Amino acid sequence: MLGTHLEVGPFLSRVAEELSRIDVAAVQALADAIWGCYRQEQTVFLCGNGGSGSNASHFCEDLGKGTLVRQDFDNDQKKRLRVLSLTDNTPYILAWGNDEGFDRVFVEQLKNLARPGDLLIAISGSGNSPNILRAVDWANRNGLTTFGCTGFSGGKLRTLAQQGLHVLLDDMGIVESIHLTAFHWVVDRLHARISLGKS
Repeated sequence: MLGTHLEVGPFLSRVAEELSRIDVAAVQALADAIWGCYRQEQTVFLCGNGGSGSNASHFCEDLGKGTLVRQDFDNDQKKRLRVLSLTDNTPYILAWGNDEGFDRVFVEQLKNLARPGDLLIAISGSGNSPNILRAVDWANRNGLTTFGCTGFSGGKLRTLAQQGLHVLLDDMGIVESIHLTAFHWVVDRLHARISLGKS
């Protein structure tokens, strides 16, 4: 944790430095993958644990609401992005975790809901969370597009996911912050495409 030995100024400078290293093509690819789902009326699923789970919920909320303009809130004819965070149905997660094992909490939801052509965005700082890997493996074998968001070395997720955004840094908090910053740009770009008609 860089903040344990850096004062606030150097810490923020280091975060800015790491942000400047982000692969902009990977962020664009994530926006394009979600845009493709919107155009084809496919569903975007998100999953993660801990802070990455919080990012999955945050990104889901932003994609669902933040891509709209106010005048479309009551427009039942306006096509909306189909998006769901698999982190948010607590009783369902606890049932699978308690009865069958925590590694099943995401994949079993996908088995109920996912269709070929859907997109799974899997967020894992370490890239080695068993429940993430199991969900991505199933998605790959069942016709979904998979996009992994990783940090540290990228772990197994970096090679298992079909596409990805990697932050090469051994600091979970900053990795999660960079992921979320990238997600906010993606939401803005999709807002422009979905609600403002920009390409």
